[in-house]
Parts: sequence; structure tokens; C-alpha cells
Amino acid sequence: MSVNQPHHDGSALHVGSTTPALGERCTLRLRVPQDWGSASRVWVRSVQDAEPRYDEAREIGTAGGWTWWEASMLHVNPVAQYRFVIEVAGEDGPVYWHLNNAGLHNRDTSDYNDFRVTTARPAPAWSHDAVMYQVFPDRFARSAQAGGRPTPDWGVACNWDTPVQGKGPDVARQFYGGDLDGVTERLDELQALGTDIVYLTPFFPGRSNHRYDASTFHAVDPLLGGDEALIRLVEAAHARGMKVMGDLTSNHTGDAHEWFTRAQADPNSVEAGYFYFNEDHTDYESWWGVKSLPKLNWASEALREAFVTGEDSVVAHWLKAPFNLDGWRIDVGNMTGRLGAQDINREVAALIQERILEINPDALLLGEETSDAGADVDGFGWQGAMTYSNFTRPMWQWLGNPEARVDFFGTPLAGPPKVAADVVLATHRDLSSAFSWPVRNATMNALNTHDTARAASVMIPGGPAVAAAVSMLLPGIPVVFAGDEFGLEGFNGEASRTPLPWDEPERIVTDLRPVYAALAALRHESPAMRGGMRWLLASGDVLAFVRESAEESLLVVAVRAAASVPIAALGLSSLEFEPVFAGASVSSTTAELELGGPGTFVWRLPGIAVPA
Repeated sequence: MSVNQPHHDGSALHVGSTTPALGERCTLRLRVPQDWGSASRVWVRSVQDAEPRYDEAREIGTAGGWTWWEASMLHVNPVAQYRFVIEVAGEDGPVYWHLNNAGLHNRDTSDYNDFRVTTARPAPAWSHDAVMYQVFPDRFARSAQAGGRPTPDWGVACNWDTPVQGKGPDVARQFYGGDLDGVTERLDELQALGTDIVYLTPFFPGRSNHRYDASTFHAVDPLLGGDEALIRLVEAAHARGMKVMGDLTSNHTGDAHEWFTRAQADPNSVEAGYFYFNEDHTDYESWWGVKSLPKLNWASEALREAFVTGEDSVVAHWLKAPFNLDGWRIDVGNMTGRLGAQDINREVAALIQERILEINPDALLLGEETSDAGADVDGFGWQGAMTYSNFTRPMWQWLGNPEARVDFFGTPLAGPPKVAADVVLATHRDLSSAFSWPVRNATMNALNTHDTARAASVMIPGGPAVAAAVSMLLPGIPVVFAGDEFGLEGFNGEASRTPLPWDEPERIVTDLRPVYAALAALRHESPAMRGGMRWLLASGDVLAFVRESAEESLLVVAVRAAASVPIAALGLSSLEFEPVFAGASVSSTTAELELGGPGTFVWRLPGIAVPA
């Protein structure tokens, strides 16, 4: 790719309002590098009621080597799609370029990849530069009270140093006894790491260590300390300025859930309509055929009331006092409300959002969308996605160790196939292009989670630190899964749920806490993190981009191996000052950067001036 290309993104530098009202005109700006070429005319092509419309832009001035163009577009539909059409002079007549959210093209393109502005409620401001830390409660920390609790009848008692089984009959039965007071006692460590959001996987009682098989949605598992322990945790987090999010299974319950047991016992019960039973009530639909996870039927109005709209519904109960959760991550949000020919997924997501924001307008709602999330996540339901498609999978492929044998997201492959940086960029653009700018900024950038192999088992030595830096500095919410900061390993999701090595330095594989703390501090303090983003270079071992705002910009160069990077390839004439973050050795000549690798390097640059 060429660094000198026309540019637009959804940030305030380029869009007058990220959430304009219907019937308003939205101001849009494009900037064209003066050494790319001179545009003779520019149009904004919008899609209004499914019909293309063209608004001609006017040149508003030059600044910093860019020529700026501005136009306005009538916001007709809740989701307004648009692109720029750029005319330049050619030897045989005018040449027309199309700029959409996937990049610059010398041809017409699908509307799917167009830029978007929407009337959807954006994620709360506190999420914009936040760092998320994911806690799997059974394996995070044990308080003094935890030792006095009996092992449940479904559990296999484990000591904190018992090896985790990644497969076999005891995968979901190994019980380590971590609890919520253990999380509360470690909040200072999380704060030192730069954590803003503590995201808890389910805290409801179940018959497994993962608790995605809830037996009720109206109580905290006594094994975790009960309701009072959650209240103590949220209060302590809030006192430190941190948020707490829960994890909710809107797609299914456990087969011991009070709703399901009543439904099974009485085909005429209200709860029987919550699920999908066959005609003679002898069988039922479940998540991927796992009978311990019966699937919820969102066509049931009674279920909607019990789960969402009711005064003490599941969604509402935990957002209200005394619990005061700050939002929900919805488990398998992509499958919720979908079964065969039935698809009411977007309707259910919108219903949940409406109820959440009615209770707490400053709450955050994220939906798990394991593959391409663009079609589902438009901000009117889930405000952002927990997805692996646009960040996690391509980063694994770029930084992957060819000898790694891990679960590659359920594919039949033995591990991630290695790719060059240009493939990473193409994948990332393709699978994030359907996001509006607010959705993109609220979408989780995870190296790994409780459902995947660990980055440390997937990547080359030093790779996880590079991926962590990129996750922190790209648009989106970076995710630290508990144990990433200690370099913990695991070949699949179950094997990755390792008890944390608190006060056990011999169990720390690679101590990345200083790296995470430095990156989080940079993320929090730089106004560029709330600004725009422009790709500069994607070639072989090198990925480079710049985050931009009126106040300052951050140049980010990530390498998976030692590399010489021409300074001109970054769109700069010189780079004579030291980086504010360096993940490996760095030196420079007047023409090139000499970067050790793997490593990520960040420089502060001047802000972007927009002509009046």
C-alpha cells in the first residue's frame, strides 16, 4: 500500500456529527495528499432509501501537505452509508477513485464496505479509551472465605497449582474455588495494570466451573460469595473509578435452571414457551446439541418480560441498586433469537439495549459475535462486538509460531497459517468495514479470551507483547484476559483458564505487567486515542499506522522481526526524536529506522490541522 492516499474516517476530524438526527445534514471531510495528485472534483455518494445520491464537495484549503474537501449529506435513514468518489485527470480522460471503509479502489465496490453514520446510541464516553480486564472467577483468586466452602457435588476439588485439563471428562468439573472477594482483594493490582473495566464471566450458580449453564439468573453463586460479594466488588471498583460488567447468556440456560425444570415438568406452564420443545415434549433444542444448555425461544412474550422488560427482569435486576453493574457482555449474541428459519436476533438485541439504557443511560452493551460481526452490530442492539474476526485471528496469523499446535477457532487447521502484514491489513479492513465509527471504537480487541488458546502458546517469542500494543493503540477496547500479564499458556480455551500465579513468581512465564501498564498509561493520556486512525504501511514484517487528533498524533510501528523501515514509507521526511514507547532496540539514520524485533514503537507527532 502507499502511505500517500486520500483519507477519511469517522472521527471528529472528518465527520461533523457521529450520530446526526434523521433529516439533518451531516458534514463530511476528505483529505487528499498533495503528492498523491490533484483531485479535480469530489463527491459524497450516499445511499438514501436504497438509491444512490451525489453531493459535490468543495475544496476548503490546504494544511500539512493535505488538500481538504468538505461536503454535506442528508441523513435520511437510521444507517446512512456513504463513500467518496474522487475525480483526477488522466491521459485518456478523467479517472475515478472510490474511497470506502475498506480502502481506496479504482473501480465501483459493494455498498457493504461503505462508511456509516447512524442514529444509534453510541457506547458511553467512559469506554472510549478504556482497558478491559476479563476475569474467569473460579481461577482468578481465592479469598480467605473460599477455603471454608465445600466442593460442589458436580466438582472435582483442585489445589491452586493443580494442572488445568484442556480436554477430557473433567474439563468443566475442575473446581479451584476462586471467588468474588478474591477479585476485590486484587483490584489494586488491576488498577496498577491500567484496568478501567472488570469484565466477569458468569457469576450465576450452575453445574460447571464456567457457569454458562445457569440454574437461576437471580442469584450470585454462593460458591463465589453470594450477592453480597458482588455488591462489595462493584462498590470497591467504583471507588477506584473502575466499571464492572457481567456476562449474560441470552441464548440458553442450564438444564437445571428453574425455568427449564418447570418447563420440563409441565408442558402447559408459561415457562414451557420459553424453550423449543418437540410436539410430545420429549426433546428440546439446545446450544449446538449440548443438552445441558437448552435454547431460549425469544418469540415468547413471557420470556421477554422475564428476561428484559419486567421490573425485576434478569437484565434489569443487576443494573439496579444494590448491584449497580455498568453493563453486560451477551454470550453468543450472534445465535440469540436464531433457529433455522426464525431470525429475530436484531429485534432481541434492540430490546435488550432499550431496557439497559432505560435503567442506566451510561451503561455498555456488548455482544459476542464470533465471526463476521458487521451485519449484526450496527449499534442499535449491541453497541460493540466481542469478535475474533477483524483483530484476533489476523494477529495470530501474523505473529504465529509455525510450530504451534493449537485450536484455531474451531477450524480444521492445526494452527494459524502464517501471513504477511498486507494480509493482516486486508483482513482487518474487510471485517471491520461494516462498523460505524462508534461501533468500531466499542468493539473488543482481544489477544485471546477464556474461549481460545493463549497468545503465548500461539505466537513467536515476543509476539504477545506486540499484539498487546497493537490492541491498545487501534480503535476499539483492548482486552486483557486474566493471566496474559503473566505470559500464561494454553492450547485451547479450557487449557487457558489457568489459576493466576499471585505471590508465586516461579509460575510466572513472562512478566508483561510493566508493558501493559505503560501501554495503558499512553492510551489514557493521549488525545489521539480518541481521534482518528490512518494506516501507513503493511508489508511483510511491518505494520504501521497513526492515530490522529487536533491536539497530537501517535505514530505506531509494529514489527514481528528486526526490520529497516524507510522513514519516507511512513509519510515523514524525518524522525529525529526518541519514541515514547519502545518494545525493542531502536536507532535511526536520516532515511531509515532500524528496529529490533519483535517489538512495537510509538512516537508523538504534531496534531492535524483542519482548514477553517
